[in-house]
Amino acid sequence: MFPYPDQYRVAMPPMTTALMVVWALMAHAIFTDSSPFSLYPLLALFPTVIGAHLYLIWQAKGMSRLDQCFYALVHIPLAFVVWTFTIMHVNGNAFS
Repeated sequence: MFPYPDQYRVAMPPMTTALMVVWALMAHAIFTDSSPFSLYPLLALFPTVIGAHLYLIWQAKGMSRLDQCFYALVHIPLAFVVWTFTIMHVNGNAFS
């Protein structure tokens, strides 16, 4: 169906991180501060990123598995920082 299915599979974790940012910006503009409807999808997206990386490591073969592990070790901490800031953005002034 897709001409390059491996590229779509490898792009899944960064696209999920981008979805976090888009959701945080839209939800903060639409809903009130610390709305559960805007917060709960964010809480589910970071484990989705980790699951996507585990899936990529599981499906890889040979030396490519090591490449996927390195990709996960680089992307997961960056996604965690993005995830933390999106949660802070969605909560707004609810913490203060």
